Amino acid sequence: QVQLVESGGGLVQAGGSLRLSCTASGNIETINHMAWFRQAPGKQRELVANIISDGSTRYGDSVKGRFTISRDNAKVEVHLQMDNLQPEDTAIYYCAARYSLGTSTYCLAGEWDYWGQGTQVTVSS
Repeated sequence: QVQLVESGGGLVQAGGSLRLSCTASGNIETINHMAWFRQAPGKQRELVANIISDGSTRYGDSVKGRFTISRDNAKVEVHLQMDNLQPEDTAIYYCAARYSLGTSTYCLAGEWDYWGQGTQVTVSS
């Protein structure tokens, strides 16, 4: 089993920034892909960004150019730097992890094996 713990959410005004962090523990050798998803009220959980062990990244269209995902392999941590936040970014943000032999991007929440408890991000206008 793998445990994921997120931190760094909060309330920020539009145009502001937040940095989310996620730390993995447990059987960390069983994961090499990590990602951030988000879920707003009444909406499906959507992929925000993911990163694999070679450092390759992918972003959802709505956050490209504003969010940056990074990874510390030594600490098995993943971070999400969120700049120029907008009210539509308000959601619960979840850290996710899985293992894959390849470099595919897994966009669906059901394709990920491990989840954190989520952290609330609220952006006021």
